[in-house]
Amino acid sequence: MARKGRPASAPGLLARLDAMARAAVPTATTVLAMILAAAPVGLPSLVPAVSLAAVFFWSLFRPAAMPAPAAFGLGLLQDLLGFAPLGIGVLTLLLVHAALLRLRRVLAKQSFLLVWLSYCGFASLAVGLGFVLQALLSWQVPPTTPAIAQLGLSIGIYPGLAWLMSWAHRAMERAEALA
Repeated sequence: MARKGRPASAPGLLARLDAMARAAVPTATTVLAMILAAAPVGLPSLVPAVSLAAVFFWSLFRPAAMPAPAAFGLGLLQDLLGFAPLGIGVLTLLLVHAALLRLRRVLAKQSFLLVWLSYCGFASLAVGLGFVLQALLSWQVPPTTPAIAQLGLSIGIYPGLAWLMSWAHRAMERAEALA
């Protein structure tokens, strides 16, 4: 507690470490989830669906914990894990991140259903952009079935991931209120 007329003392080392750890949770858990999603299970890759859902959620509800460099790193990891041409995931996630920062004031106050419908629109645009970029880079139209499957996975996985991320977000808010 600061005395009258004196500046408050700087937070202690443990308080700073706690704040840094809380800020790193969204990116670190997304990286872990992406690595787990990359496991070969015979299904289409869940990596783009996990990364898109995480960047969407954290950019919307806790943008300080999902800065543009984190979205860039997650996009790069997505490209590397999915053996995609480098840059497609990076560009897609950075565009989603930037758009959500602009729409945040309106969208963060909406119901889950409206947020999910907005996510469905973002997922459609992201998958479409990835499809177009892949076609431009390879100079041929890729098959549409993987893109449709990717869109279905992205839309279908969001409610479960959003529930988990909401739980983590509330836990971080409770910890911050106690600090």
